[in-house]
Amino acid sequence: MKIRSVMSTHVVTISPETTLKDAAARLVRYGVSGLPVVDDAGRLVGVLSEADILAKEAGSSPRDGMLAWLIGESPRPVLEARTVADAMTSPALTIGPERTAREAAARMLTEGVNRLPVIEGDTLVGIVSRADLVRAFARSDTEIRREIETEVVKQILWLDPVHLDVDVADGVVTLAGTLDGESDIELLREFVRRVPGVVSVQSKLLPRDKAPV
Repeated sequence: MKIRSVMSTHVVTISPETTLKDAAARLVRYGVSGLPVVDDAGRLVGVLSEADILAKEAGSSPRDGMLAWLIGESPRPVLEARTVADAMTSPALTIGPERTAREAAARMLTEGVNRLPVIEGDTLVGIVSRADLVRAFARSDTEIRREIETEVVKQILWLDPVHLDVDVADGVVTLAGTLDGESDIELLREFVRRVPGVVSVQSKLLPRDKAPV
């Protein structure tokens, strides 16, 4: 499943010139933990998160003090921050609309973030959150089967579906039938495992040269 099909396109953004007070109020108003920061041309220039606001409130930065001195960096002037540009994280962690939900989930877990701005070039086109990915995982068996049969089998692997049967029950996928060889069978199993909402894959597939006549 591509990010384009699960992302939100109505994105609340802020500008670099927005004051931190106004930005904090907007985070509270919309019930989100972070906001993309865009310039007048719609280009993504950073992200302001609750952590950035808290660093300002606490009056310190994770790189302040001895650590900053040891690695030769000056402490971040968090106390002097007045606008979003002063406190935002830049460059922002992003993802493209043609990447997969699986990649987005892995990046969120690895980087410890709740959402990723979706960009084409430098332009913000949407945002994908953990909640969006959970909704994708909770799809119906019918939707999961449709994605396997159309996107995985036909569009990605270019396999002949004539002798292939796909059954999905409570997220458990059963593949039966015959394919050209073991490599096609293994590829299909691996790609099906990556489909959002798939709990497990049971294979009854056989290479055509080993199938009973």
